[in-house]
Amino acid sequence: MRAQKLTLAALALAAGLSLTACQGSEDSAANANNSGTGSSSSSSSSSSGTSGGGSASDKDAASTNDDSNATESAPGSGNGQITTGHCKTADLDFSTSHGMAEGDLVVSLKNTGGDACTLKGFPGVDLRSQDASKPLSAKRSNLAAPAVALQSGETTRFTLHYPPNNTGGTGAYVSSMVVTPPNETHSKNLSVSISIPVQAGADQKVTVDPVGTGKQ
Repeated sequence: MRAQKLTLAALALAAGLSLTACQGSEDSAANANNSGTGSSSSSSSSSSGTSGGGSASDKDAASTNDDSNATESAPGSGNGQITTGHCKTADLDFSTSHGMAEGDLVVSLKNTGGDACTLKGFPGVDLRSQDASKPLSAKRSNLAAPAVALQSGETTRFTLHYPPNNTGGTGAYVSSMVVTPPNETHSKNLSVSISIPVQAGADQKVTVDPVGTGKQ
C-alpha cells in the first residue's frame, strides 16, 4: 500500500518534531552562525530561472566558514586551480540524483560561468512541502569542509542525508529543497520527492555534508 503523503506541518503536529523557522533578516542569521545553529533567511536567485517563492536560505551556512575546519584543497571534476573568488549562485547549474545509500540525495554544482571560482563550506538546505508551512532546515554533519576549486565547466557535489520512510505508513512529503551555496545569499529552488517518517526525532536526522566531500 502506498504511504499517505503529509506535509511538514503535519509531521510537526503528529510527531512533535521541531522545525527550524526561517529568519527574516541577515542579523538574525548572523547571530545563528555565532551560536553554531543553522537558521535560514529568505533569499532567491534572480538568475536561477526557477521561482523560489520566498525560498529560505541557510545564512549560517552561507556566511564565512571557519578555516580551522579546512582540509587540503579539493578539485571539482577536473584539475581545479587558484580561482578568482567565491562561486555565485547565478553561475552554478544545480542537479540532483539519489546516492548509493537509501536516504542520500546528491546535489551536483556545475560552474557555468566563464571564470574559475571556489566553494568552501556547508550549503544551506531547506526542505519544503507543498503547503505554506515553515521549512525544515538540514543540520550540518561533522565532516570538515575542503576548499573546492572549480574551473569553468567543472562539477562538485554535496550530499543530503535524511531518514527514508520505510515504515509502510504515513510519511511527511517534501516537494522541494532550497539550496544556498557557501558564502552566498542567493538560493536555488530544486524539485525533489522525499518522504520522511512521522517519528519523533526524524527532523534531527536530516543533515547535510560540506561541498566537495564524498565521491567526486
